[in-house]
Amino acid sequence: MKVALLGAGHIGQTIARLLHGCGDYQVTVIDKSEAALAKLQLEGIATQAVDTENKAALAAALRGQTTVVNALPYHLAITAAHAALEAGCHYFDLTEDVAATKEIKRIAQGARTAFMPQCGLAPGFIGIVAHHLAKSFDSLQDVKMRVGALPAFPTNALKYNLTWSVDGLINEYCHPCESIHDGALIAALPLEGLEHFSLDGTEYEAFNTSGGLGTLCETLQGRVRNLDYKTVRYPGHRDLMMMLLDDLQLKNDQETLKNIMRKSMPATMQDVVLVFVTVSGMRGGSLVQEVFARKIFAERDGAAPLSAIQITTAAGICAAVDLFRSGELPQSGFIRQEQVELPAFLANRFGKAYQQSRQVESIG
Repeated sequence: MKVALLGAGHIGQTIARLLHGCGDYQVTVIDKSEAALAKLQLEGIATQAVDTENKAALAAALRGQTTVVNALPYHLAITAAHAALEAGCHYFDLTEDVAATKEIKRIAQGARTAFMPQCGLAPGFIGIVAHHLAKSFDSLQDVKMRVGALPAFPTNALKYNLTWSVDGLINEYCHPCESIHDGALIAALPLEGLEHFSLDGTEYEAFNTSGGLGTLCETLQGRVRNLDYKTVRYPGHRDLMMMLLDDLQLKNDQETLKNIMRKSMPATMQDVVLVFVTVSGMRGGSLVQEVFARKIFAERDGAAPLSAIQITTAAGICAAVDLFRSGELPQSGFIRQEQVELPAFLANRFGKAYQQSRQVESIG
């Protein structure tokens, strides 16, 4: 399968190495940064320098390709999806942006090719897990989905380091959050719904953020009483972000906030991804609860260390492409994450990254 991979950032490079390394994909990485592409060229991966914000140039670069895997920033998802449609390519992406997903769903109607957005961690894997657990109940009461990409060794007041896109982070902190409350679809406020819990002796907080549910509200509406998604952080993070976004009004000047965070908040490769899903409901006449919990740690061994968010995000989209290639997913139209069977995902050569928790060693 010929794959055009859009984006040569940290996640894009991980995806490129996974798909290229398995030998079943002919990968061409497309990005406007020649410096980023040069790293992949040294590994024998084909690259092409293209202005990815130019729809015409992008569509021209996609001609002759079979599949587009989009790892560009979320605001380019609609441009990339339209370019894929024009080029007659299948399309997969990582976007958490609700508006982009709705547009991709629209253009997928009647398409001869497949369109599967939201193939990362959340949205993505978290929805696959929640839907899998939900299917085992006679009737559903509560579905709670919690995900965090956290520094393994927090040291600043926010107890946070940059582990993925700043653009994506601020986007999910600033937009309404779909959820179901008492059977009704609602739009909850971001950063609200604060709760605390502990796992393995570590204290966490969780609060509403946008996009993590993917299409699950639509899929389960009418079948579940309460359904929500919250981002997990260490205690105190939410209050400081509310101060920045609301009290200092930086939600109205997001570029300034992004620049501050990029300049003052170090990135880290030493992170941990927490996945925590609880589903409760009736089964066989009794009220029962099922829980799925995972901690995935960074990999420090080898020449190219991988952060946990790189591992989980790249594994999600590579598994989706792989399952599609093997015919385990629909071959045209819009594909929801919850159409992926969890056992098939975890058995996949890429999806198995979620099977076992890994330990991380400190440096120094």
